[in-house]
Amino acid sequence: MKSGFVSIVGRPNVGKSTLLNTIIGHKIAIVSEKPQTTRTRIQGIHTCEQGQIIFIDTPGIHKPKHRLGEYMVEVSTRTMNEVDIIYYMTDVTRPFGGGEQFILNRLKDASVPVFLLVNKIDLVSQQEVEEFIRPFTGYMGFSKIIPISATLAINVDRLLQETFELLPEGPLYYPEGDFTDQPVSFIAAELIREKALILTRDEVPHSLAVEIEEFKQQSKDKVYLRAVIYTERDSQKGIIIGKNGQMLKAIGEQARLDIERMLDCHVYLDLWVKVKKNWRDSETNLNQLGYRL
Repeated sequence: MKSGFVSIVGRPNVGKSTLLNTIIGHKIAIVSEKPQTTRTRIQGIHTCEQGQIIFIDTPGIHKPKHRLGEYMVEVSTRTMNEVDIIYYMTDVTRPFGGGEQFILNRLKDASVPVFLLVNKIDLVSQQEVEEFIRPFTGYMGFSKIIPISATLAINVDRLLQETFELLPEGPLYYPEGDFTDQPVSFIAAELIREKALILTRDEVPHSLAVEIEEFKQQSKDKVYLRAVIYTERDSQKGIIIGKNGQMLKAIGEQARLDIERMLDCHVYLDLWVKVKKNWRDSETNLNQLGYRL
């Protein structure tokens, strides 16, 4: 039996959360087209006959512009020192640049194996994949180089097999059947935030946060959930609510369906919107919203 921890790192929006959800078989990390969707470390648990891998999805490494951004980068870089293997995930449709060099400089001194994962190979030719890899291998050596498609699960089985080959022998850290260590309330809050990001598109930047104020099991098949969406400005609050409350209604309806699938019961979602000015630069507000190192 083998077991160990794997960190998934890379630039924002390269498909880290999609890969995690594909491997685990459950939606535990939210996904949107906007960069920096993932804000904190999220653990997914994969258990099979060979053993157990605990995957840690991390925020995209970027140049921070506020205290929340600094927290996100610190989470990603700190995680590199706490695992048995690092997946460095890249996007074959985005050229090698300064962002890659910044991450590679941190990975050069890693004391554990580093896999280079080249994502979205379904969108390009084999020759383009080979050309894309060249500057990365010129910068540092990798234990494995595996082209994948996180969306279509191409080469994901191979990735897991090669990961198990390098993991040490060890026990199951979590009971068989567990797929995340995140509380249900955290995933529910993330699903609400995901729907707000997707439905508002470019109208509302990443100044949204969601807090679950009450989570009550009213009966075996019914849950009451009260949640608050925080924005930084009154104008953003207006966008989230929408004309005659239609946007907030749509966010709530779509989030409720995902939460019901997760909990396998009926959910009454009581959704509110409040302004918390400049919360991304407030240590107190970040701690209240769960962003703690």
